[in-house]
Amino acid sequence: MKTVTILGATGSVGSSTLDLIERDPDGFEILALTANCDTEKLAAAAIRTRAKRAVVADEACLGDLRDRLAGSGIEAAGGASALMETAAMGADWTMGAIVGCAGLEPVMAAVEQGGVVVLANKEPLVSAGDVILDAAKHSGATLLPADSEHNAIFQCFDASRPGNVRRIILTCSGGPFRDWSSERMRDVTPEQAVAHPNWSMGAKISVDSATCMNKGLELIEAARLFPVPHDAIEIVIHPQSVIHSLVDYIDGSVLAQLGPPDMRTPIAHCLAWPDRMATPMEPLDLIAIGRLEFAAPDEMRFPALRLARQALDAGGARPAILNAANEIAVAAFLAKSIGFLEIAAIVEHTLDRYDPPAPKKLDEVLAVDAGARAIASERVKEYAS
Repeated sequence: MKTVTILGATGSVGSSTLDLIERDPDGFEILALTANCDTEKLAAAAIRTRAKRAVVADEACLGDLRDRLAGSGIEAAGGASALMETAAMGADWTMGAIVGCAGLEPVMAAVEQGGVVVLANKEPLVSAGDVILDAAKHSGATLLPADSEHNAIFQCFDASRPGNVRRIILTCSGGPFRDWSSERMRDVTPEQAVAHPNWSMGAKISVDSATCMNKGLELIEAARLFPVPHDAIEIVIHPQSVIHSLVDYIDGSVLAQLGPPDMRTPIAHCLAWPDRMATPMEPLDLIAIGRLEFAAPDEMRFPALRLARQALDAGGARPAILNAANEIAVAAFLAKSIGFLEIAAIVEHTLDRYDPPAPKKLDEVLAVDAGARAIASERVKEYAS
């Protein structure tokens, strides 16, 4: 029986992870579940799974969590220190699904304990890739990618012979505006941006998918996870989201992982790894799908792709700046303070005006993140005024 901690248990990834675990109660024991402040959903999940501990990152929500868990025997805790302690409890298997850079320190705490750490949030490897990878090497932790694209690559990539890999091909749905002109995208609303045509995701990642920044972050993450040159990682638009990514070998063989657009498939792969486990998904019906389409990405209409590749190639602090500025810009767009096209413009503005030294430690990464957020926030105010 694996002991499990889920960091970010009330979001879409956390909920999908719980769904799989609750279908196999004899295979997993929940040590801890965390959330930001959704006490109702967190308490219900903790009680259902008989978790040992439930934690809210926002300490102001702790009183309500305690009330909901009264008489259950489940420990309730709140605040940043409680979140870090929980991540460091030493679970056999930890899901890192806290949205944004807020998940960076808890993931690091889990990595430092060893065990299997599953990365569903991109920010740890994007903003602090070298720091996280060095920590995993030191502790012996195994990092598994839960993103559907990186999990697909992981399943197809021959890690024992990386020299035989010619290309990695990341597939991209293109989001809801893949066929829209730039002029039409000027008037996009948050409600339109979060309505992804294929995937059910949270608001932030849905907006990232709409701008294609999500694919840019995945490009950087793929470069951290798999030992290939940056220019050997390509992005291809694939509207059906059936082929999740491909690996091209030097002999001309191309291996692809296919599956329904449901996060439970890659999560299940990580839960059972190196084995497999049953999921509730129906077998893939290729006849019903009928056709699989592909197209080249348009970096003119979706400049986030260009900005992400430039940040990856430049290295140093650039990926962390890209990520931080994007988080600020997306939050402002969701609050209707800026327009859709201004998201990428704010990211580019921040990259142009901020160039600190490459961070070597986690506190240096967080300092870079804070500096980028300050510059991006000022730019948001200029657009909003």
